Amino acid sequence: MAESSETKTSEMTQPIVIDLGSQKPGNIKDLKKGKGELWDEVLNVVDETREMLGAEADGKVFVPVILIYKKKIKRKGLEKLVFPLMK
Repeated sequence: MAESSETKTSEMTQPIVIDLGSQKPGNIKDLKKGKGELWDEVLNVVDETREMLGAEADGKVFVPVILIYKKKIKRKGLEKLVFPLMK
């Protein structure tokens, strides 16, 4: 096996965690396709991070980790409604 004399080296930074919260299904589909307002927000955060790091960002690969969640509604158990004073 011959090794190439040119090797690209890039240093990875810690992941950039972007919490987008609860979102509409249409926005999530657009995000998966790499378009829409959520995708623009992700790109803006990556750009802001690159600007904050300045010269330190040269040659580094930024990895955005995107969090989207759906808040689950807690329901009271039947026992708590029927017998509110009992544990």
